[in-house]
Amino acid sequence: MSNDITNKVRFVMAKLFTFIFLGMALAMIFSLAQSVISSILIGEEITQIFLSGINTGIIALAVFELALVINREYSEAEEDGDAVESLRRTIPRFIGTVCIALSLEGLIMVIKYSQLDLAGNLYYPVAIISSTALLLASLGAFLFLTRKHG
Repeated sequence: MSNDITNKVRFVMAKLFTFIFLGMALAMIFSLAQSVISSILIGEEITQIFLSGINTGIIALAVFELALVINREYSEAEEDGDAVESLRRTIPRFIGTVCIALSLEGLIMVIKYSQLDLAGNLYYPVAIISSTALLLASLGAFLFLTRKHG
């Protein structure tokens, strides 16, 4: 009986968080569209519009991916399966999305700083890109160390 209640609570909470994160992703996409339209109407430079749009779009994608991971992993009744195998299925996709977002953010910062002659601030994008590389290497090490032999 207790296990049945636990599974129901787990299912309801998973759906709740899934809808919260899906709502946040939709709100970000709506905000992005609104921002692009208003920026075009006031005559802002098209490059700046797209650079800021990419940031918001990638963050919305990462939040959407998080909603998918929560829905997939926590909505179903808990099986006695391997927890590491479950992580191997979901973590790479989410970490990949985060790495793309961080890489783009770092590259956009490099472009902005080079356009504004702020070369002294390049430490920040270099730190972001280096952290992204470390995160990706750590993901590779995790996948390598948790692979099935045989």
